[in-house]
Amino acid sequence: MSPHRTLLDALAGDEEIETLLGDPAQIAAMVHVEQALARAEAEAGMIAADAATAIETGLAGFTPDWADLAAGMARDGVVIPALVAQLRRRVAAPHAEAVHKGATSQDIIDTALMLQLAAVIPVLTDRLTSLLDALDGLNGRHGAQVMMAHTRMQRALPYTVAAKLATWVAPLRRTLAELRAIRPSLLVVQLGGPIGDRSSFGSHGDAVARALAKQLDLGLAEPWHSARDQLIGFASLLSLLSGTLGKLGADVAILAQNEIGAIAIAGGGGSSSMAHKSNPVNAEVLVALARHNAGLVGTLHQSMVHENERSGAAWTLEWLTFPRIVIATGASLRLARLLVDQIDFPASASS
Repeated sequence: MSPHRTLLDALAGDEEIETLLGDPAQIAAMVHVEQALARAEAEAGMIAADAATAIETGLAGFTPDWADLAAGMARDGVVIPALVAQLRRRVAAPHAEAVHKGATSQDIIDTALMLQLAAVIPVLTDRLTSLLDALDGLNGRHGAQVMMAHTRMQRALPYTVAAKLATWVAPLRRTLAELRAIRPSLLVVQLGGPIGDRSSFGSHGDAVARALAKQLDLGLAEPWHSARDQLIGFASLLSLLSGTLGKLGADVAILAQNEIGAIAIAGGGGSSSMAHKSNPVNAEVLVALARHNAGLVGTLHQSMVHENERSGAAWTLEWLTFPRIVIATGASLRLARLLVDQIDFPASASS
């Protein structure tokens, strides 16, 4: 386990997603954006081609001074001023001032986040696809079996395992379709300059934005400094996904109770004092993560309230909550896949 991860991370975290959203990945994405911005500005005629080349060459293999970045973050409330200062020291004279030309911190941070999400979303879709395949396999093995439905925690009427699985699968398929379709609206460049109107790029603003989008393989969009609806809509979709997985977990935990026995769980968690127990750990954590994400997405919605053209408070709140939603969703998918491999529907069960 990484020294920066906690014991709780081993239960409810997701190392792969944490890595894709972590500080090294973020800084690398920011540097990539700065290089692409220089190329885009040269293409649009805003800076000289040799300046773009000097920036590209100077920033290759960049290794940040992390202590300086941390000090800058604490001082400025944002990492970009300290980062840009470090980057400019790497660029040969007289081209250092062409680094970050016309841009503002938010342009770099938001566009870098889009690059990170471009790596995260395929991980989520692959995991969800794998989970649905596993559920289809479970249905193939047990779908025709009869089991008891329950309404309001009471025995209702008999139905089939296939009917139970459908309550999990249908919303998961809808979410998968939305995840696969989300790239054009979500993964777009942010380029607005200090006040979000591209005036800092002179007459070149729209041309630079088009070139930047092409350089980074992102969509083109108007500046969205204070319009966070697409990003928060994505987080809301993830909360719906983890909520569906929480419902799956709750069903499994209830149906695996000894008194019901409609589901059997292989390899459950042990107890320190009761050797006979096999606790439905993965199912329980799915419930916890669903509720955790529901709370986080409510907090994130409050970050939509930007005062005028930019809010430091809303921005910080977004940073505190958005990555945790993505990580919790990744953990939910990871655990759900493990859980489906653990469960069985005993043919003798009729509860």
